Amino acid sequence: MAVEVESRDCTAVSDAELEAMADLCADGPNPFTVGFLSKQTELWVLLTEAREGSRLRGYVFSTLERIGGTPVVILGAGSVARTARRGTVLQALVAEQLHRAVMAFPDEDVLLGVRMNDPATFEVFKVLTKVIPRPGHDANGEERAWGRRLAKRYGIGTSNYDARSFTATGDGGQPAVLDYEALRPERIPAALVELAAPLDRRRGDSLIAVAWATAGRLQRYGD
Repeated sequence: MAVEVESRDCTAVSDAELEAMADLCADGPNPFTVGFLSKQTELWVLLTEAREGSRLRGYVFSTLERIGGTPVVILGAGSVARTARRGTVLQALVAEQLHRAVMAFPDEDVLLGVRMNDPATFEVFKVLTKVIPRPGHDANGEERAWGRRLAKRYGIGTSNYDARSFTATGDGGQPAVLDYEALRPERIPAALVELAAPLDRRRGDSLIAVAWATAGRLQRYGD
């Protein structure tokens, strides 16, 4: 069955839909509550949902805006069901973001940012380039600045964010991450696992990562 994706304004999300979204991740490491998700509808502009038939398989809150003149897609809280097709669902959610980006910013490179607490979430960047942070790369000043900009957009205080490691120290609460786990975690590159190793998930730590979608690559999402 095909994965169908739809985006809509957060103001159109009903209480029943929030309950379905909470149920999707209730048994996982990031059990978003209905109250938590309701707050996200106030913080973000769009909600993108992925379904197989009538079954909700994944969702993510997001916004598409300019930061300092640069087009940026910012992914907020979201979750992908732990099915055998979870990778397909994740890429369908990403493809929808890229489609909206090319419609809004044709002929421009676009930055995509995400907050995570599992190294598997780097799969978001499967079709993108210049991922930051990445193994073996010493981020320069401008790249670290993007981490700080995204941390600010996520509501993370400067005292809780380390620009060199791109990590945010939690306060014991649930971070607004994109909740995703690999079907075969043993296949995640060891270097990516090492990047996320310092995170204390019980404390609510998270990692902020960004990557570029070039104008040429975005064109394939324009139809």
